[in-house]
Amino acid sequence: MEKQLNSNKALVVFSGGQDSTTCLFWAMERYSDVEVVTFNYGQRHALEIDIAKQIANEQGIKHHILDMSLLSQLSPNALTNHDVAITHDNNVPNTFVPARNLLFMSFAAALAYQIEAKHIITGVCETDFSGYPDCRDNFIKSLNVTINLSMDVNFEIHTPLMWLNKKETWALADALGKLDYVRNKTLTCYEGIPADGCGECPSCKLRNKGLNDYLNEKEVLS
Repeated sequence: MEKQLNSNKALVVFSGGQDSTTCLFWAMERYSDVEVVTFNYGQRHALEIDIAKQIANEQGIKHHILDMSLLSQLSPNALTNHDVAITHDNNVPNTFVPARNLLFMSFAAALAYQIEAKHIITGVCETDFSGYPDCRDNFIKSLNVTINLSMDVNFEIHTPLMWLNKKETWALADALGKLDYVRNKTLTCYEGIPADGCGECPSCKLRNKGLNDYLNEKEVLS
């Protein structure tokens, strides 16, 4: 007999960054019961775990933290080793952690099974995906089928940002009434600097360009 899942319950894969925090507020508008899961995998900007804790606490959301430190043993790179300079060789940046989203989503699904959450939400995005192959729509759709078959359940994986660029992601945060919160409370910077970040790393450049584009467009339209 198929396990019954709560159709009003969602689990958000949550890093405390711009994208996942926007997804959290997206989920909170749609589901009556929302929890978040953060993965500790020895990431370069370990402060993100503290930021994620703080946001979850402020929003009154149950927060799960799973130890995924094995990833840093399997895939040492610029995202797990602060001494490695960030580069973008061969169109795939060396911040790419092989199998990261495959493992994260699989473990998120295992947790969702335990807490009986039907909906799993992740902030992956194909429009501004920085060359990461595991952020593509066809991967997520394929994984959704595989996870459901593996557990004999009917999870729904949602990707609210999949076809949005960074400007449009800021617009979504604003539509949710959370633009200032997302701007000032989140951590996206590879150097571990919250809010607007260092301004120099690839993540900051992408985030800040999107924000400036959105604010400029909003000013023109107002």
